[in-house]
Amino acid sequence: MKTETIASGASVAETPEAREGVRNDMRLMRSLLIGIFIFMATAALYFGRAFFMPVMLAFLLALTLTPIVRFLRKRGIPEVVSATLLVLLSIFVFVAAGYLLSGPVIDLINNSYSIGQQLTERLAQFKRPLERLMDLAHQLEALTETAQEPGVQKVAVAPSGILSTAAGNILEAGTAITIVFVLSLFLLASGTLFYEKIVQSFASLSQKKRALRVVYDVEREISHYLLTVALINAGLGTVIGLGLWGLGMPNPLVWGAAAALLNFLPYVGALMTIMLVGVIALISFDSISFALLAPAFVLLCDIVEGQFVTPMVVGRRLEINAVAIFIAIAFWSWLWGFVGALMAVPLLVVIKVFCDHFEGLSPVGNFLAAQQSFAPDEETPANNQKTA
Repeated sequence: MKTETIASGASVAETPEAREGVRNDMRLMRSLLIGIFIFMATAALYFGRAFFMPVMLAFLLALTLTPIVRFLRKRGIPEVVSATLLVLLSIFVFVAAGYLLSGPVIDLINNSYSIGQQLTERLAQFKRPLERLMDLAHQLEALTETAQEPGVQKVAVAPSGILSTAAGNILEAGTAITIVFVLSLFLLASGTLFYEKIVQSFASLSQKKRALRVVYDVEREISHYLLTVALINAGLGTVIGLGLWGLGMPNPLVWGAAAALLNFLPYVGALMTIMLVGVIALISFDSISFALLAPAFVLLCDIVEGQFVTPMVVGRRLEINAVAIFIAIAFWSWLWGFVGALMAVPLLVVIKVFCDHFEGLSPVGNFLAAQQSFAPDEETPANNQKTA
């Protein structure tokens, strides 16, 4: 009897319905584990941003400069020498840009109140239709103040420790910048050390070859993307700065640098640059029609760059769809602020390239792409290694 019972239980367990139930349970468990991992990783990135943010910036900077180090290595210059020179040059550019831009930016911040007043006066003729709505809003605010419960008082917390907070922020920023440049120096100077370690992690020769090919492809595509986009943005900022200088805009260097930096945010960055330039132009020029030339020029430059220059130079191999871009910018700006927003698209490209090289992750890469992604093992032309 026992033997029959055991056999009957085994046959029940091996039925298709039972196997399907086990598979569903496994899929549910896998989904729960993935969700828990994503939640914990997001929490770690948020609370550990003082560590993760400079480390990620260092990796992105190292990937950006890697093609130059590789180019110099083929001409007999060791990685240590080229990496040191490139990092020192990056530090010089960063310090020089900060020194040149600090004065105009501080003046703009100090004069922000007067700029707002001038803009309000300049746009007074356009806001007359909205005056009734503004009066209604003030009346509602007055009613809210009156309806407030008696005995309930507003509590205003006076800021304390402003100097200590500012000193702490400066110290934190200085530490992060130091980590970025020092870590990027070590990454660039290490040469093929990471590739050797990755190859040593696999047993068979076929696995070693595949791992090495994937790592080289991912590193090459990402580094070419970052370097090319950085050069395109620098050229865009230069053209915009020179054009605004020719139009007589105040502080054209600031707006050129802002255009180059904000262009790392597709769509959003261009809109922010146009709005900032338009505000300053409206309060700087007497004629409104002439003031509109400055934002129109910036818009023209952004259209030429986004629709012609970048697709022609980098191709559409790594083009990301707009929905994924906006989601990434919103997520990373919430996570790490403005610096996170600047890193959102490069990190998205890193994820896409990584997913495109693994068959199991190819649906994710295809979702991020603006068009149908290539197969993981498909050969692609050399000129199709980048995106916008």
